[in-house]
This record gives sequence, C-alpha cells and structure tokens, in this order.
Amino acid sequence: MQPGYTWRVSHQPAGAAALYKVCSQRSWSQALQTGELPISGADARDGYVHLSAAHQVRGTLERHFAGQPDLVLLVILPSRLPAGALRWEPSRNGELFPHLYAELRAELVLEALALSLDDQQRHSLPQGF
Repeated sequence: MQPGYTWRVSHQPAGAAALYKVCSQRSWSQALQTGELPISGADARDGYVHLSAAHQVRGTLERHFAGQPDLVLLVILPSRLPAGALRWEPSRNGELFPHLYAELRAELVLEALALSLDDQQRHSLPQGF
C-alpha cells in the first residue's frame, strides 16, 4: 500500500459518527484476502476489538503506535456492526471507548487510510479529521 492510498467501499452517510481501528498495512492486506482482520495481541488479551471515536484516535496513536510505520486507519460505521456487538466501556482515565465484541470483517470497513509519519515521527491524520 502506497502512502496516501485510500481504499473505499462506499461513502459515509452525512451525519453518521464513524468509529476507527488502527492496524498495520499487513493486517489490512490479510483482511482483504481472508475477509477478517487478524486479531491483535491487545484485542486477544482483552477479548474484544479496540476501536476509537474520532476525538480518541490521536491519543490511541500516540499511546499505542508511536513512531510505527505502515499503519492504516480503518473507518467503520456503528450501524454496520452486528447488533449488540458494540459496547462503550471505560478505559484510560475512565473515558468511554468503543469495543467490538465480534470479529471485524473487511466488508464492514468503509475506508482504509494509510497513515504516514511526519518529520517528528507523529502520524499524519487525513485532512479535515
């Protein structure tokens, strides 16, 4: 996947609040082949797929993915997730985070955005994010 690469299934409906999953480009490529995102170590340990709301993505990147190259930001609409599989639960500092208690199927992802690193090794989020 080249920097600036965008994979899009469909356009996000106006007013829909998206959720986000950070993963490696390798994991996303594997999901495109198998139909399911491989479970990360943190997801396996905790028993759910870690997601973030838009305002949480920067903190997630800085805390768990600092300086890591070749990452992808997956865009997911909650309305596309299996009924009852999404739970908002307390995490760092008691803030509620979205947790998916189901596999993350590639067909549920609206868009995959390659994240590049800037000169200070911080991930550049898409314009308007």
